[in-house]
Amino acid sequence: MKLAVYGKGGIGKSTTSCNISIALARRGKKVLQIGCDPKHDSTFTLTGFLIPTIIDTLQAKDYHYEDVWAEDVIYQGYGGVDCVEAGGPPAGAGCGGYVVGETVKLLREVNAFHEYDVILFDVLGDVVCGGFAAPLNYADYCLIIADNGFDALFAANRIVASVREKARTHPLRLAGLIGNRTSKRDLIDKYVEHCKMPVLEVLPLIEDVRVSRVKGKTLFEMAEIEVSLYYVCDFYLNIADQLLSQPEGVVPRELPDRELFSLLSDFYLNPQAQNTSEEAGEVLDFMMV
Repeated sequence: MKLAVYGKGGIGKSTTSCNISIALARRGKKVLQIGCDPKHDSTFTLTGFLIPTIIDTLQAKDYHYEDVWAEDVIYQGYGGVDCVEAGGPPAGAGCGGYVVGETVKLLREVNAFHEYDVILFDVLGDVVCGGFAAPLNYADYCLIIADNGFDALFAANRIVASVREKARTHPLRLAGLIGNRTSKRDLIDKYVEHCKMPVLEVLPLIEDVRVSRVKGKTLFEMAEIEVSLYYVCDFYLNIADQLLSQPEGVVPRELPDRELFSLLSDFYLNPQAQNTSEEAGEVLDFMMV
């Protein structure tokens, strides 16, 4: 099973991805997580350091693929999850999506790509251009990470459009949306009511999720010391169980931009909606840009 994780930049994709990878490993699966971001920090909470990238390794080998071995590019992280960072070109130069393709090519060359039960692509930010949509070419399922905010759901809608387009030529489905670090889900529910898709889980708004990223540890590793965090791990295990059940998934149709703006702004501006004035101001500022 191959998974591609997308969402608004800074929404917590990598933290969520690492914990889902551990949850899948806890269910007995052999897991490989591939970071698809030039920042090459997707697997930081699994390994505790920034591992060398595919691009670093290829450059060191003068791009002779035959001289690269699996142990040169695959690093084992916490819980037995294997980790790869694709890396990328310098800022403003080259195509990160091309690097993803080269990463898959190299992993196939070293006979590693097909040795895993689950391969998870953790993909850069919310700009789903043709290049960074490349992981969708290899994925069985897309996962969207969002919070209960306007910007994250606007980005999610763009990702839905990309999934729909790729599903025309690839056996790709959207497994669902995961709400990350939010105390409310009303806006999420409003969106999925109109753009039909499953909500796999809504993770609680607790500081430890953010802190885990800074510490370079997954919630599962932190829970070994702070047992009060075990309940949070159950959220990730629930996501893993749903994915391992091989859900049918959906190919949703994105909302037109004007309809999405109207839907979300009406929700915020409706006096019956339970939102704060700060949230409403944030949306109005976004809409006026």
